Amino acid sequence: QEKFGTWFINNLGRWQTRVYELSGGRMWNTFMGAPVAILTVTGRKSGKARKIPLLYLRDGDDIVMTASKGGMSKLPIWYHNLVANPTATIQVGGEKQSYTMREATPEEETRLWPELEKMYPDYKDYRARTEGIRHIPVCIFSPG
Repeated sequence: QEKFGTWFINNLGRWQTRVYELSGGRMWNTFMGAPVAILTVTGRKSGKARKIPLLYLRDGDDIVMTASKGGMSKLPIWYHNLVANPTATIQVGGEKQSYTMREATPEEETRLWPELEKMYPDYKDYRARTEGIRHIPVCIFSPG
């Protein structure tokens, strides 16, 4: 089931990224009502740019994303790439900006999870599915 889920997420993600970029962020910019941005990270082994469409939440000047991978048992590859090199580019709509990622503190997670679940209620299921298996990191991207 996770093998198919990973295949589905990766293939749908490629299409969504292409449409998003070609339309300047005007198309495929939501998923189930939640806003989508394109995260670009550097592959830690390949050194190549990797683009991933992800749900995001604005928190002041910061952008918040989760390494949920649909509630699967393993962390997404993009997360490992960011741990190795926390610099990323995020495209929101037609605008791209450089960011630096850090993981939320426990206090920040306590504050942000209710907002994330309000934005995308399935996050609650993802957290329940991964309980006792892995922690879903909350990633905070600050400009610069």
